[in-house]
Amino acid sequence: MEKKQFQAESTRLLEMMIHSIYTQKEIFLRELISNASDAIDKIYYKSLTDPQLVFDKDNYFIKITIDKDARELTITDTGIGMTAEELETNLGVIAKSGSLAFKKEIEAQDGYNIIGQFGVGFYSAFMVADVVTVISKALGAEQGYKWQSSGADGYTIEPYDKETVGTTIILKIKENTEEERYDEFLEEYRLRAIIKKYSDFIRYPIKMDVTTHKPKEGSDKEFEEVREEQVINSMVPIWRKNKSELTDEDYEQFYASKHYGFDKPLSHIHVSADGAVVYQAILYIPESIPFDYYTKEYEKGLELYANGVLIMNKCADLLPDYFSFVKGMVDSESLSLNISREMLQHDRQLKLIAKNIASKIKGQLQSMQKNEREKYEKFYQAFGRQLKYGVYSDFGTHKETLQDLLMFYSSKEKKLVTLAEYVERMPEDQKYIYYATGESNERIEKLPQTELVADKGYEILYFTEDIDEFAIKMMRTYKEKEFRSVSSADLGIEADDSDKSADAENAENQELFAYMKSLLEGKVTSVKASKRLKSHPVCLSSEGDVTIEMEKVLNAMPNSQGVKAKKVLEINVNHNVFQSLKTAFAEDKEKVNLYTALLYNQALLIEGLPIEDPVEFTNDICKIMV
Repeated sequence: MEKKQFQAESTRLLEMMIHSIYTQKEIFLRELISNASDAIDKIYYKSLTDPQLVFDKDNYFIKITIDKDARELTITDTGIGMTAEELETNLGVIAKSGSLAFKKEIEAQDGYNIIGQFGVGFYSAFMVADVVTVISKALGAEQGYKWQSSGADGYTIEPYDKETVGTTIILKIKENTEEERYDEFLEEYRLRAIIKKYSDFIRYPIKMDVTTHKPKEGSDKEFEEVREEQVINSMVPIWRKNKSELTDEDYEQFYASKHYGFDKPLSHIHVSADGAVVYQAILYIPESIPFDYYTKEYEKGLELYANGVLIMNKCADLLPDYFSFVKGMVDSESLSLNISREMLQHDRQLKLIAKNIASKIKGQLQSMQKNEREKYEKFYQAFGRQLKYGVYSDFGTHKETLQDLLMFYSSKEKKLVTLAEYVERMPEDQKYIYYATGESNERIEKLPQTELVADKGYEILYFTEDIDEFAIKMMRTYKEKEFRSVSSADLGIEADDSDKSADAENAENQELFAYMKSLLEGKVTSVKASKRLKSHPVCLSSEGDVTIEMEKVLNAMPNSQGVKAKKVLEINVNHNVFQSLKTAFAEDKEKVNLYTALLYNQALLIEGLPIEDPVEFTNDICKIMV
């Protein structure tokens, strides 16, 4: 029998597809099952227009058979089959797709979906098989045919007596090598796992003879192995069921069965979109944070199905980074796939789905925040940091999307509050949204800088994460209210008698403050009488865009550039310490030197900044004691 050559770039093209296009060898079974489903779809379509053809779904299936001794894996379908000409056209010409042509033919009529879009999927069989045999009999034909190939050297086609309509593909599985173990594709448990992973939602039953253990007749303790035919796939995916049919428990079971996490999801979103792009999705808001979430190893993304067939385990393009904690899946019939069906073309449909999904996630989080506050706070404790990163990243591009999802601890409410809730409570005379930064709520409450703002009865938001202030600096305002740190040089609070006193003291003690500044050259930009301190003797404030807290964060990073905030040393002129300073300045400059060093180091400690010379600091304390 004459061997025919593939009508393409022959050896090189086939080898490229086998070794390069597919990243995992197990994909071959997905491709062959999808093609089998495609063939049954074609009969279904013909039954819609041919009254002589009755489509009884019970008669249509895909069968997987293993013969370990012969090293053969067989995939049989009851689909439309192929004539000799179709075998030649569809399998003899690489990248020629009967399914694609068929799809275009019917697309304008009723839109029934055909899974297989590319003939090259069939050639993935050569990744695991030395010889591929296709035996097929077309619907309405009297004669069947056998197509056979051992790879890029060509193929043969000959008549074959086949009684039933459909196609049987026989793979002669390769022998094991040092690098690859091909025996796994003859193992029942492995094939079942591959089918469940990729083809669980194919709409026709995928049958396989499996080994089970049943009690021997007349015995409760002795068992015997029995081979029986089972349907491996579930066929009807949860996302194609009506939401009214499903319970929370159904969604939780799906979450667990897909191994999205070991926790229970806090919330789920079930989307059935039928507009510019058609897709279904089930999305989950997890309860707890994955152990590797903030590491390079964490891989975001949703499972992506094309008409029920798993295409990608993690499609990162479907989720923005700020919602990377979301788990779930998307199934669409509108996506354009490349020739391997393993990678997506980055087309308009994908972008539309991603945009819609982001909107659905935001809507669900806002609903939780409003109606299930305790549940939202639990979510926020786990993933609020990611939302803040989203506000800060990409030069604040997403701040409008995320700002209403943010929450911070409130000095008044003693709990997490939203920015909207804060602004709603602001007195008419309050100009700014005030915040304070520190390692913990307890530390912030003790900060001297909070005294004036708190004394005015204004609410203060507590920032305890390193990203907080960076995110807020990127936002700048919320509902036209500017954010202002309690450590800012200008607090925007109307002057009172204490302010006038501070101004007078600044003028009167200009020489003292100038002298103290000279002692702290390079450490502070100025020394002045404080308008914010009430009971504490000293504090540091900052001028400019870089705050003291930002300085700490930036300098803790690798390859830090030694960024410094412009610090101001503020002295409480109503404190006894100030009187001691004034007396010392008039009588004993050495004491002024000592007091200045002590006050500066105290201010550093209050801010959580390191003291430059701890030994000198302790010696200064000893001098005071003596």
